[in-house]
Amino acid sequence: MRNDLNQRLDSSISQLFVGYNFTGRVGLQVNVPVVYRSFQRADDSGGIERGTESGIGDVSLVANFLAYRTATRKFTFAWTVHGGVKIPTGSSDQLQEEVDELTAPPPPPDAAESGIHGHDLALGSGSVDGIVGTGLFVRRQRFFVGANAQYTIRTKGDFDYRYANDLAWWGGPGVFLALNEYYTVALQLSVSGEHKRRDTFRDQKADDTGITSVFLGPQVSVTWRERLSTELGADLPMSIHNTALQSVPDYRVRAAVNWRF
Repeated sequence: MRNDLNQRLDSSISQLFVGYNFTGRVGLQVNVPVVYRSFQRADDSGGIERGTESGIGDVSLVANFLAYRTATRKFTFAWTVHGGVKIPTGSSDQLQEEVDELTAPPPPPDAAESGIHGHDLALGSGSVDGIVGTGLFVRRQRFFVGANAQYTIRTKGDFDYRYANDLAWWGGPGVFLALNEYYTVALQLSVSGEHKRRDTFRDQKADDTGITSVFLGPQVSVTWRERLSTELGADLPMSIHNTALQSVPDYRVRAAVNWRF
């Protein structure tokens, strides 16, 4: 479908987190997302609406467990699992739009359909959700493979709206360009994806909310001793299947800086 009005949704999510390892295997982490969204969409009169939404998103508390690890100079294998809960700290006010659309008068016959709605702009869901996931890392000499998956179990939130359960996964092969006891530099081919069915609003499926996507791109990682680690990556869409007219990513940029005390 053509996007004659150049409808768009630009999202930036900065994750602030603090964690503590009780032992070499068990740790706890608090994640605080800071969200900024800028959008341009069709309005009810057939014109263009522009705006921004920003603030704290839903905070999550996650426990991490190193289930198994073995390491030598030539070989490393590690398996981790994690689980936690997401609490409704982010504003869900934009979900009011889903209610308003039920009573709004029909748009003009020639008006463009909006591809950005309240569920896209809301900073929080108003629901308490569960998080479970796992990760693997295998290294032989300088070559390695890493893989992670996370499943979010959603409950009904504010305005009778329930975001669908979501499966996200990422990982891929890589090579250490530098590997010694002081620092490492790694280059990885990152493959990532998401599968999410349609949301539910007042016990009815929302057509414009389901998506299955696959992204591909490079990632560079640098570590210094056991204190500093940084990552920088870019993702380009290889496949996107969505269920209706809706906003989907055309690229993603990821960056992270971690410091261990």
